[in-house]
Amino acid sequence: MKHSDYLGTDQSWPCFISPAPRLRLNALDFSDLWDDEDIALDAREDEAVFTSSGSDRGPPTPPVPPPLPPSAPPLPPLSPSVRPSGGSGGGGGGGGGGRTLKLHWRELQSLPPVPRVCRFGQQTIWAGLEPVRLDTSRLGYLFESKSHAASGAIRSLMMGRQPCVSVLGVKRSNIVTIALSSLPPPHLLPPAIYSMDSSVLDREDVQKLQALVPTEEELKMIKEAKAQSPRCPLAPAEHCLQTLGGIQHLSSRLQLWAFALDYDTLEREIAEPLFHLKLAMEQLATNQTFRCILATVLAIGNFLNGCRARGFELSYLTKLSQVRDTHGRQPLLHHVCVLLLQVYPQCTDLYSDITAVSRASKCDYTQVQSNLSQLEAHCKASWEQLRLLEKDGDRRAKGKGGGGGGGGGGLGKEGALWHQLPEFLKECEERLKVLRAVHRRVINRFHAFLLFLGYSRAVVRETSAEAFCKTVSDFALEYRTTHHGILQQREQEREKEGEADREMRGDSLTRQPKPKQRPQTPSQECLDQWRLEELLRTPESSTRRLDFMMPRHRSRTPDRSLLPRRLNW
Repeated sequence: MKHSDYLGTDQSWPCFISPAPRLRLNALDFSDLWDDEDIALDAREDEAVFTSSGSDRGPPTPPVPPPLPPSAPPLPPLSPSVRPSGGSGGGGGGGGGGRTLKLHWRELQSLPPVPRVCRFGQQTIWAGLEPVRLDTSRLGYLFESKSHAASGAIRSLMMGRQPCVSVLGVKRSNIVTIALSSLPPPHLLPPAIYSMDSSVLDREDVQKLQALVPTEEELKMIKEAKAQSPRCPLAPAEHCLQTLGGIQHLSSRLQLWAFALDYDTLEREIAEPLFHLKLAMEQLATNQTFRCILATVLAIGNFLNGCRARGFELSYLTKLSQVRDTHGRQPLLHHVCVLLLQVYPQCTDLYSDITAVSRASKCDYTQVQSNLSQLEAHCKASWEQLRLLEKDGDRRAKGKGGGGGGGGGGLGKEGALWHQLPEFLKECEERLKVLRAVHRRVINRFHAFLLFLGYSRAVVRETSAEAFCKTVSDFALEYRTTHHGILQQREQEREKEGEADREMRGDSLTRQPKPKQRPQTPSQECLDQWRLEELLRTPESSTRRLDFMMPRHRSRTPDRSLLPRRLNW
């Protein structure tokens, strides 16, 4: 059979090959990863060694990289002017000694071979760098080593041997040091805070900085200690606090920044519980199973109490499982479920229909009211902080001719921020108005819903939304458990009845005799009666000889009926 005939007319070989799965996890696309990247680095090294030693087709040796930028620039050619032309010849010619500061880096002695399949290229990054032309004379002048003492001082400073000024307590110093381990370097903090750059500092970083805001006493202690030892560097914690202390209105800036980052989350924490409560009221008001349960419990209660009550508080629903009958000790909730399955077979388990009630029962609506008040206070405080920073920015802009390096650099970045923050705060005020209206209307609707359920106004004022929803949710969960238990019990009973029916049918089949007995017709009964009469009239010997239809007794003794008759005397 030909290969094409085997595949068919409308099929080809690629359709039998299962496509490789796309490397995609939700919104993260990893489909650009190669299959060859499944091989570990060690295995690639072994393969590279094997191919380089035993095959002529091994990967070519990487070309010799161009010379790297010199770590210590070579001595410039001797010239009469080592220093720039504008410098004054102060003595001690620069080209005489030619000593420069050394970079204490770790030099790459040899470049490792790149894997045969590499997404980044066939050579190392160093092999592809272009040579840079340097002004060695100027570099030699700028980084000239003045003396052995100076180099020793610098070396000891780099090694951290010089004592540092430390005035903070151990606990405070540890807190600052731990926070610095996850923050950018201190000299990058002022520009990021002035510009509120979220690409440099995220919400967690802003929160950490709020805990690191230095007090006036700490700044005074650091300043006095630095004045006593001007040549000694500050410890990392003290240096960070001194840097943060130089930022004008640091606390106000961080609070305003944190409010801008947290507003969406704070608003969601208020809006979501209110939405759950609104949806819970709608589900309870329109659920038919809930109405059937109330009607059944009301009817049972009126019969047992001998009264004609018009309703009851829903808090009693949780006590239905505690009331038991006096015979089978079954809870009243069980009998309610049985009645509902008989009278209203279309009813559900209730719990699956009121999921919003369960979510609302886990919310604290007192805390929601408190969060709304705090959010309004934060919005007002943010307006005050913004006005304070605007005044400070105008003041610094007027006196910018004096020279404040850090403030002037941040002022240029703040220009765009002042156009965004006022609009953002105005939008927050509008959204807060909507949020206040939503909260007020949802709570008022909940009170009206309690009145719809028959609660008195005094009870309505004392009933909280989370307590009401928890009562209904707990009852719905108990009802579902009982409902499912009754259905499972009925299913087991039906299975047992089915098994009993099958066993009875099997026994009736096994009890039937092996020879088939057909119902006798009247003709057959007459024939049997005639044979019986003939048997009674016929002597025994002739019956045994002639009637072969009668059953015979088998024995090993010979049949004496066939022997000559003997006279009995």
